[in-house]
Amino acid sequence: MTSHIAYDAYEALADGFAAKVDTKPHNAYYERPATLSLLPDVAGKRVLDAGCGPGAYAEWLLDRGATVSGFDASPSMIAHARKRTGGRAELRVHDISAPLDFVADASIDLVLSPLVLEYVMDWRPVLREFHRVLVPGGTLVVSLQHPFTDYTYFKSQAYFETELVFSEWTGFGGRVRVPCYRRSLTETLQPFLDAQFALSRVLEPKPTEEFRSADPRHYAELIAFPAFLCIRAEKVSARTTDGTNLQA
Repeated sequence: MTSHIAYDAYEALADGFAAKVDTKPHNAYYERPATLSLLPDVAGKRVLDAGCGPGAYAEWLLDRGATVSGFDASPSMIAHARKRTGGRAELRVHDISAPLDFVADASIDLVLSPLVLEYVMDWRPVLREFHRVLVPGGTLVVSLQHPFTDYTYFKSQAYFETELVFSEWTGFGGRVRVPCYRRSLTETLQPFLDAQFALSRVLEPKPTEEFRSADPRHYAELIAFPAFLCIRAEKVSARTTDGTNLQA
């Protein structure tokens, strides 16, 4: 049984999410263009889609020549992803907080993890696993809920704590209560450094013109204050106390 805190929520959301992921403005015209802008050329690269959802990113990667493996904690999401990718990707049900024991050391060129880490309380073990499976110099790209926006939205009274919070999602049909973890800016960035990643890009995205046309009200909000944060990082070797590199 999965320990993923949002398992029930995403099982309930899966059909609606899969149906709307290509047109819902926050996904199609905001988070996804920003995240894709951080990716290197993926042609011929081995990519791990960590938290693949219904397969929108996996399809994009496959269409550009990548070899894709991926996972999601929701069996219903994986079913949609398999249908969308037509058997071209190796996809499985797996909880991101568990070890990636099906991925060999230094076997992946790019790890992509969009809007997934907020469902994990402690990112450090997850990021260490990402570091392990990446080749030296490999790339990690993630998108996250913005810590400042979360602090405001959830009306937190304890900024420095990592808190379990809940929101009501209504944009994918019905009303679903979704849990996630809210954290400080330090706890958003420091775990990448602790896992021996070097940050190369930090992007606070702005909504696209397509977003303006589709949803003017939320466009006005997001052009003034971001909802998400996108990060690109590269795997670096661990260092000894005398500064020399160890094989990662």
